Amino acid sequence: MNVRSTWQCAALLAVALASTSACTVLAPVQTGEALVGQPASAVEARFGPPPERYPHAGGGTRWLYPTQPYGQFTYAADFDASGKLVSFRQILTTMEFAQVRVGTATQNDVLQTFGKPEETAYFRLMDRQVWSYRFKHEGVWPSLMHFYFDRDGIVRLTQVSPDPMYDHDHDSSR
Repeated sequence: MNVRSTWQCAALLAVALASTSACTVLAPVQTGEALVGQPASAVEARFGPPPERYPHAGGGTRWLYPTQPYGQFTYAADFDASGKLVSFRQILTTMEFAQVRVGTATQNDVLQTFGKPEETAYFRLMDRQVWSYRFKHEGVWPSLMHFYFDRDGIVRLTQVSPDPMYDHDHDSSR
């Protein structure tokens, strides 16, 4: 085998490896859905150790793979009590956020559902702690979802706003 064919083989191998890993990066939901029914070890082998893990009330676990602070996606791998994957999906969506019930949901509920917020703030005049998550509203518009918590950690208000990070017309010098 000459030097040229060795380089060609190495280049083909590199392209093949990049294509394989690109599928996981570019199509994580499809890759994760293909693992439904598999043990947690198979998910970890494909996606790596989860940055966040939360227990489900009825047993089982939720693993979160966030792309925050700048990304607009968090992928949730939900496992049953026996450790088998039962669902894999992107959870920072308008429909998922709509499941949060004002007056009932707690900070812990929001944390275990969506993971750590991209940003937190305290609004003194409202006496509200605010957690914000970057997402694509209706799957299109770069937005922030805000959860306002009272002193007891109960969601009292939710709000969607445009994400200023994507406001290219904004002139910060004014």
